[in-house]
Amino acid sequence: MTDSTVPRLSSLVDRLLSEDLPPFHQLYADDQAVLVLDSSAIVQPAPAGSTDRRAFLARASTLSLAIPGVGAALAACAPAGDADKAAAIRDSAGSRVVPLDNSNSRLDSAVLREEHHEGTSATAAATAGASQTAFRRFDPALPPLAPGNRLALNWHAREVPVRISKDTVVAAWTFEGDIPGPIVHCRVGDTVDFTLTNDVDIPHSMDFHAAQIDPKHAFRSVTKGQSVQFSFTPRFAGAFMYHCGTAPVLMHIGSGMYGAIVVSPREPLPPAKEFVIVQSEFYLAEAVNGVRAFDYAKMTAMLPDFVAFNGRPNQYMDAPIRVKVGDRVRFWVVSAGPTHPSHFHVVGEQFDTVYLGAPPGTPIRGVQTFTVPAGGGMVFELVCDVPGEFPFVNHGFGHGQKGAIGILVVEP
Repeated sequence: MTDSTVPRLSSLVDRLLSEDLPPFHQLYADDQAVLVLDSSAIVQPAPAGSTDRRAFLARASTLSLAIPGVGAALAACAPAGDADKAAAIRDSAGSRVVPLDNSNSRLDSAVLREEHHEGTSATAAATAGASQTAFRRFDPALPPLAPGNRLALNWHAREVPVRISKDTVVAAWTFEGDIPGPIVHCRVGDTVDFTLTNDVDIPHSMDFHAAQIDPKHAFRSVTKGQSVQFSFTPRFAGAFMYHCGTAPVLMHIGSGMYGAIVVSPREPLPPAKEFVIVQSEFYLAEAVNGVRAFDYAKMTAMLPDFVAFNGRPNQYMDAPIRVKVGDRVRFWVVSAGPTHPSHFHVVGEQFDTVYLGAPPGTPIRGVQTFTVPAGGGMVFELVCDVPGEFPFVNHGFGHGQKGAIGILVVEP
C-alpha cells in the first residue's frame, strides 16, 4: 500500500457524509487500513438526510480503524443517544445503561478538536449566577486521615461558575463544585470506594493516578444521570493527580476537572505542617456577561492566561500560609497541567528532603528547585529555622509571574 492510497480519517468522514454513500463494507474494500471486527459491526449508510458529523460519530464508533483507539475516541464524544453500540451496564437502580469508552488521549486534539462542544466550557450551568459567586480561598492544609482502612467518596460532576480572583469568574467543569476538586487523603493499603455521578449533559469520568486498575472499565465515561463505581487500593505513597479522562482530555482537565490524592505511607513520616499544592493553567476566552470560559484552541497553543496554585492565581500572596519557627513543613505538590510542569522553589530556603518516588524511600537532600512534570507529584520538606516571609514559586518565572506564587510566613 502506498502513502497515496492510505485512507485518512478526514477522507472517510467526507465519503460517509456524501450524498451517494455506498454501504460501508464497500468503502476501501481492498484496503487493509480499515478493519471490521465482526459482521455485526458493519455499518450501513445513514438514513436520508442524516449527514451531519454527529451521525458519523455514532456510526463510526463501532469500527476499529488502523489508527489505534479511534473507535473508542469517537464513542467517547458521541452524544448519549448515539452510544447504543457500546456494551450495556446497569445503573444503581438496575436499569440498562450505556457506558462510553474513553479514547487514547493522543487522538483527542487531532481527531476530536472540532467535535467537542465548540471548544468552550461556557454551558448554561457554568455561567449561571456568576455575578453572585464569591471568592473563596482554597485551604491548602492536608486533611486528616479518616478512621479505619476504607474511604468512601461519592462525588458529582458539576458545571458551576468559580471566582478565581476579585475580577475573574470562570465557567468551570468540576468535581464537587470547585477548582481543584477536594483533596483526598488515605494510606497505602487502604481501600478507596469511589462513585462519580454525572449531573450534566457532557459525559465525564474519573482517572486516579494512585490506582492500578483496568481503565477501560473503571475510568469509563458516564452521561447525565449515570454513575460509575469502582474501588482501588493504593500500593505506593506519594502525591498523585486525579482528573477527568473523557475525550478531549485536554478540554476536561483544562476546564477544571482535576485534583490531588495524597497517599501516606503506613509508617508515619516525621511530624510536620503539611500542605497540598496543585498547580494548573488557565486558558480563557474574553469575558461574556462577566464570565470567562475555558478555551480549547488556547489550550492547544499552550500559552496560559494564568498559572495558579490551588485554582486561584496569587491567592497565597494575599492570604499566606503561616507556620512557626522550628516547624517542619511538608509540601505535597501535584502538577495538574494540563500541559506545563512546576519548577517548585522556596525563596530563601532549601529543601532538606525531596522524595522522587514513594516516601520514605528515594529521598534526595539539599535541593533548591525540582521539577514536577505535568501529571506528576512529588513531596518537598524543609525545616523553618529562620523567621520571615518566604515566597514559594514556580521558578519558571514566566508562569510564576502569571500567578504560581505564594508566601510562607514563618512566625517567631
